[in-house]
Amino acid sequence: MQSNLPPAPVYGLVIQEHFNDLVIATYGRGFWILDDLSALQALTPEVLASNAHLFAPRPVYRFQDVAGNVSVQDDPTAGSNPPDGAAINYWMKAAPRDTVRIAIRDATGKTIRTLTGTRNAGLNRVYWDLRNDSPHAPRLRTKPMFDAEFQMDSDGTRPAPGFGSIAVLMPPGRYTVQLTVDGQSLQQPLEVRKDPNTIGTVADIRAQTDLLLALQQDHAATGEMLTTIESVRAQVQALGPQLASDATGGAGAVRAASDSLEGQFMALEQKIIDLRLTGRGQDEVRYPVRVGGQLSYVAGGIAASDFAPTTQQREVQTILARQVKENRAELDRLINQELPKLNAMLRSRGLRPIEPGTRGVAAL
Repeated sequence: MQSNLPPAPVYGLVIQEHFNDLVIATYGRGFWILDDLSALQALTPEVLASNAHLFAPRPVYRFQDVAGNVSVQDDPTAGSNPPDGAAINYWMKAAPRDTVRIAIRDATGKTIRTLTGTRNAGLNRVYWDLRNDSPHAPRLRTKPMFDAEFQMDSDGTRPAPGFGSIAVLMPPGRYTVQLTVDGQSLQQPLEVRKDPNTIGTVADIRAQTDLLLALQQDHAATGEMLTTIESVRAQVQALGPQLASDATGGAGAVRAASDSLEGQFMALEQKIIDLRLTGRGQDEVRYPVRVGGQLSYVAGGIAASDFAPTTQQREVQTILARQVKENRAELDRLINQELPKLNAMLRSRGLRPIEPGTRGVAAL
């Protein structure tokens, strides 16, 4: 119970009624707050005797960030707040054998977020930030254009600069928390409430969420396309040393065909991110934002308040969705029509064909 409370006399103690937090004042040291007493209050002998127990979470507010006045960031007298979102408290009599899983489901029963819980014997607390699962960020497998000296990460990849990310803040409503521990499943309802400081309606927020989910879906599809393109390009580039050492003749035709195909994939990739970006310095200021970054930028604007999307935001989303669809059609054409031509040439020379969407590289 001591946690980060210093050894000091306590002269003031009160329970904050609305949030059920324990607030104490130490003599000359400041304030100390134990957030959410509900787990301690419900820690009965029956709970202590159980292998696992999921406590009923308190209602949580879906707060929006509000820009404040400029202030000093290293103020030694300032405290730190707990993470935003829902506190999920559970008890385990002993450390479990397997991973602790926490699933968040919406009112329809759809799982919108999966968390990995702590595995401590006793009380545990995990926070859900009220956002859904965001797609995995794509990784590039080729170097930036005009930068042959660029150093890739140790695994041979690099982040996709200028691509951005989208994680959607879920709307107010009823949710279900499911805790799974060593095959035992426990559930509790969770209420997410609207920020009382905003004037946007719940209907506005739901309209906003629907559009954000559509943008997130297009962003994820664009990331998958980027991964496929990079896989093909990396395999094409790996052909270079093999073709250079081919003494049987005819390697020039294969090299020309592979260069031509990579150029077509690069032209498509350039529509998703700018291939000159290194992710360093001021690249993202110097070069234009492509569709990957545009999707995340529009999503950020829509999510900045609790109001419904504007007409202009809806129109931009429609334009970007059409571009994503066109890019998908172009990628399908390259994979289904152009790539087989190069693969036929590779097979004729005893080379492994290029497989889109894989980590493999072409080899003799």
